[in-house]
Amino acid sequence: MSVDSAKRPPSGPRAQLKRQAIVRAARTLFLREGFGVGMDSIAAEAGVSKVTVYNHFGSKEALFTAVITSALDEPLAGESAAALEGLAEAEDLRTALVEAARTWVHAVRGNHEVTALRNLVAAELHRFPELGEAWRHRGPESHHPAVAGALRTLTEQGRLEIPDLQVAIIQFYGLLVFPHMVFGSYGTDIDDDLTDRLITSGVEMFLRHYGPRGA
Repeated sequence: MSVDSAKRPPSGPRAQLKRQAIVRAARTLFLREGFGVGMDSIAAEAGVSKVTVYNHFGSKEALFTAVITSALDEPLAGESAAALEGLAEAEDLRTALVEAARTWVHAVRGNHEVTALRNLVAAELHRFPELGEAWRHRGPESHHPAVAGALRTLTEQGRLEIPDLQVAIIQFYGLLVFPHMVFGSYGTDIDDDLTDRLITSGVEMFLRHYGPRGA
């Protein structure tokens, strides 16, 4: 066996189940005790040995990155992803985009664990600067393929004109999601009425900027 193959994480259905159990356990303990929690505790919570944890992830930083990466995708799973995918077939793009945005923002507002994980990164960043890479190591397009895919498809259909997809994704987030992230980090909620006004006006601004010229 080569050195490279020895370093590869375990694979197969059983290994995947163990990996998922480790990530769930780590998420629970990181939220409860912070990044200082020991790998022994994580292994015990997952029902595996510490060696198994290291075989899968190699380090606590790599495990934390896996926890963050899985958490990033949660608000755009299920109904949110379906709503975004349905934009390509919508006759009234503005109405469909508002409804998709409502579904997405509702998922973001309701996922308190993801908010807590973001706050944990912020709290620990001065001691463990490498943790910030869990948020930064992937670009906006790969953070949430559902958003990138929806905007790319609408551009290919000629229903939007987006010359720079990366910029458009960040602007889309900025209009719809970032206000809740920023206010949430200060312990302040944006109420339902203001949330809906932000969504409808944000979609209007986005379409006004990226809608086909002369449409």
